[in-house]
Amino acid sequence: MGLFGRDTELKRLTELVDGPGECTGFLLTGEAGIGKSALVAEAVAAASVAGVRVLTATGVEAEQNLAYAGLHQLLYPVRAGIDALPAPQKAALRTALGLADGDEPSTYLVGLAALTLLAEEAADRPLLLVAEDVHWLDRASVDVLAFVARRIDSEPIALIATLRDDDRSTLQDAGLTPMPVERLSDEDAAGLLDSVAPDLARPAREQVLAQAAGNPLALAELPAAVAGAGVLDPVLPLSDRLERAFTARVSDLPAPTRTALLVAALGQSDSIAETLSATGLVRQDTVEVDVLAPAVDAGLVDVAVGAVTFRHPLMRSAIPAAATLAERRQAHLALAATLVAHPDRRAWHQAAATTSADEAVAGELDDVAERARRRGAATAAIAAVEQAARLSERPDRRAVRLLRAAELAGDCGRRETVERLVREAQTLELTPRQQATAAWLLSAFEDGVREDITRVAELGELASQVADDGHPEVAVRVLWSTAMRCFWSEPGPETRRALLAVSDRLPLPDDDPRQVAIAAYVAPFDRGESVLAGLRTLAGSAGADSAADRYLGSAALQVGAFDLAARFSAAAAPGLRAQGLLGLLPRALAVQAWSRTRLGDLATAVPIAAEAAQLAKETHQPFMFGLATAVQAEIAALRGEHEQATALADEAERAGLAAGARPVLATVQLARGLSALSEGRYEDAFADLRRVLDPADPAYQAALRAYFLAELTEAAVRSGQSDRMRDILAEMEPLGKTTSSPALHIGLRYARAALASTDDAEELFLAALRADLTGWPAERGRVHLAFGEWLRRQRRVVESRTHLRTARETFDALGMTAWGERARRELRSAGESSPNRGPDAREKLTPHELSIAELAARGLTNREIGQRLYLSHRTVGTHLHRIFPKLGVSSRGDLAGILENLG
Repeated sequence: MGLFGRDTELKRLTELVDGPGECTGFLLTGEAGIGKSALVAEAVAAASVAGVRVLTATGVEAEQNLAYAGLHQLLYPVRAGIDALPAPQKAALRTALGLADGDEPSTYLVGLAALTLLAEEAADRPLLLVAEDVHWLDRASVDVLAFVARRIDSEPIALIATLRDDDRSTLQDAGLTPMPVERLSDEDAAGLLDSVAPDLARPAREQVLAQAAGNPLALAELPAAVAGAGVLDPVLPLSDRLERAFTARVSDLPAPTRTALLVAALGQSDSIAETLSATGLVRQDTVEVDVLAPAVDAGLVDVAVGAVTFRHPLMRSAIPAAATLAERRQAHLALAATLVAHPDRRAWHQAAATTSADEAVAGELDDVAERARRRGAATAAIAAVEQAARLSERPDRRAVRLLRAAELAGDCGRRETVERLVREAQTLELTPRQQATAAWLLSAFEDGVREDITRVAELGELASQVADDGHPEVAVRVLWSTAMRCFWSEPGPETRRALLAVSDRLPLPDDDPRQVAIAAYVAPFDRGESVLAGLRTLAGSAGADSAADRYLGSAALQVGAFDLAARFSAAAAPGLRAQGLLGLLPRALAVQAWSRTRLGDLATAVPIAAEAAQLAKETHQPFMFGLATAVQAEIAALRGEHEQATALADEAERAGLAAGARPVLATVQLARGLSALSEGRYEDAFADLRRVLDPADPAYQAALRAYFLAELTEAAVRSGQSDRMRDILAEMEPLGKTTSSPALHIGLRYARAALASTDDAEELFLAALRADLTGWPAERGRVHLAFGEWLRRQRRVVESRTHLRTARETFDALGMTAWGERARRELRSAGESSPNRGPDAREKLTPHELSIAELAARGLTNREIGQRLYLSHRTVGTHLHRIFPKLGVSSRGDLAGILENLG
């Protein structure tokens, strides 16, 4: 029998199987029984005809807490290929699938391993991945599938997934094309009903059509219920009516068959052996496979070699729902007794059978959680510890477990889960240390939603109390998460001083990375000198600890040491990549891109900013996405791409305003100011940049406000607002007396020269050029441009050309097109023409292509590039084939030559 009313969906699915093209897969959504599985079955049949290999995973409600259960289903047929994976991927995937013991792998490293394995398999024969009922798949498997789905656009791989309406899944944000599966039209519904129940009496037919309301499964199943019961209950929602229809058919089966169906429904595998063994324990008798024959005849299950499968997921959920509590408990106990060799599954069945507190079962769930954590399955670990808390016999053990579950949830960024678990723990009698841990867990998110600024002061007081109670390490953790809020928000000088007082009391050496970072966040100018000294000392060991390097890079940015910020964050990235820490990686990349852009190294910043934005979006970090996007806007402004700069700045502003993220909004204003400067809109530029200095403006940021002085001064001078700028300079000068911040002093020197009288300007410009600008080429170019412009206005035209020429060459080399054009215009006014500058090789590539090209130019293989960028090596090869013609080269050697000449 064909499908009624699904011609459009079938056409699109068949086209996908024949060749993915622009579409890499579909996410079918709809209510239970709407026909998602029937459409998938047709797609699988089409794949078989087309010679496409199909790998399938089906979610089962009872398996939601079994880490990587779905991924195990999907990859089991191709498991032999795991041994050929690169060593880190091989170890991660084997650990995740429970094939080996090892260190906890990140979901992203497991995802890269799965992607590589699937890409290798697809090289010989195209693949169709099918994930049914993803609302019931374990979270770790869904996260891996989402990771893969985002990266198969260049692979002969397609993905079809099904999801019930009203359920959420990370696959919804993974680039799959939505395919809502709607109810059938009246005509198609009538055709389907007549095909399955041609002899149905007219009154019954009308009732089924009315109550099925176009749901295909209801149209297929309700006729039997009408025949048996006479009428349907019109009050029940559709899913309940269907479950009633299923259970009505179960009630007529022999008692042993009903028991076997209940055991199979509650079990976490399709194994007939497990079902029969557990059924025998319940029935206290030997049970053979023919016990399932009546269920097969009733169309409830299918029995194949070694496996029993339900015809529809609703059947699997309806049967336990209709059983009594005692019957379900007996079945769970029997399954637990059967699964001695499977401790994780055994523990969950014991927990399901436990009706009161049981410390022994809770302890087994603790072990389950630890095994899940080591496999990198945080969601499964959280579920196990939380269930252990429910079964704890003593309140203190319950508190420990709730906080442990909250800590695990915090590690994977699940803020709502953390808050729920901590609030529950706080209803118990907590020790002082547990109270501190609870508060730290609630404060540990670097970004997220806007929160009350008074929270910063409260957390500072908490850190002080915890330190006084003799828990310095916990105090450091609380203070660190509090200090970060001083970057994203503005707590005011009094709170900043209070936080510094707490920091000074902690038993940490001055060069402890955490102490350095806390001081940088809280007091970037008052403590700037000690922070810079600490950073310079620690720079010698950069690369040894990626976590420390990441926050030291951020600390360096606070104090205007952009060269050190770029160095630390660049050192952090390889370790974060190797560990698959994609939650932390965009934070390091955003700082690196921000700093490189301010240094004028646009060629390096472009691909880094793009990757930071992509990964921040993928890992749901709105602050970091906003910051990386704002950096992209700044780059576009420096290149003179004003329309793109405006669009990116607007997008970043939306992200920053939603949560009050001051660094995002400050960078947005910088990008807008740069665009206005390069377009000659000097009053607009001054207004845009001036906002960063206004404490009442959401774009105000205590540290960053001091690092845009050169741009602000230029806008002020050109818009006739030099006097206002002199007042601003007078406010900033005292900051220079407390710190040797490179960015601050570069800006101060520029501002003094640009605002000076005719008698003093030349010496101040020369002083600015004599300063150490090693590693700050953009700032040196800016001074040459301003000095050349000043000399031309003094009618010293010949002298001006040298500085203007240097500025032009500097900006051309850096790719700062807008500033290079300004230098050309000034040179023309000084009587010297300039050669036209065409786009260099880097500007012909997208940021993603540039990342791949630069890594290839450095000699990395496709496989090594893929591991760096979380792509399959075949996708890397596809990109290189697109890159070569754009650059007019035919080999990696030529590629290296072109990019090295530009670098």
